[in-house]
Amino acid sequence: MAKKVIQTDKAPSAIGPYSQAIKVDKTVYISGQIPIDPESGDIVAYDFKEQAIQVFKNLQAILEASGGTLADLVKVNAYLSDLSFFAEFNEVMQEFLQKPYPARAALEVSKLPKGALVEVEGVAVID
Repeated sequence: MAKKVIQTDKAPSAIGPYSQAIKVDKTVYISGQIPIDPESGDIVAYDFKEQAIQVFKNLQAILEASGGTLADLVKVNAYLSDLSFFAEFNEVMQEFLQKPYPARAALEVSKLPKGALVEVEGVAVID
């Protein structure tokens, strides 16, 4: 089993001791992405929809660096600072993903890094 570190400047650098993603064979394990603008290193806004859009842009950039696309996602875990954002999260997810959608979990958490309102991690399989 050969592990390959996935790193791209088109997504934010890790803010801790972890990789943006790890690819093992055809499977890509993507670390949780928060709404950081990769150029500035700052949270994009304190509007939930804008944050969710940035999170999916970050996931997309990492998948492209892995040789895949968002269509290759098979599982995502979404962490929301408030489940009242659930419907809005679904809307943004549908803007970026097509059917068949990946399997998913969505959880409310008490706090996310840098005061983010949303974080998403995923697993993709790239043929």
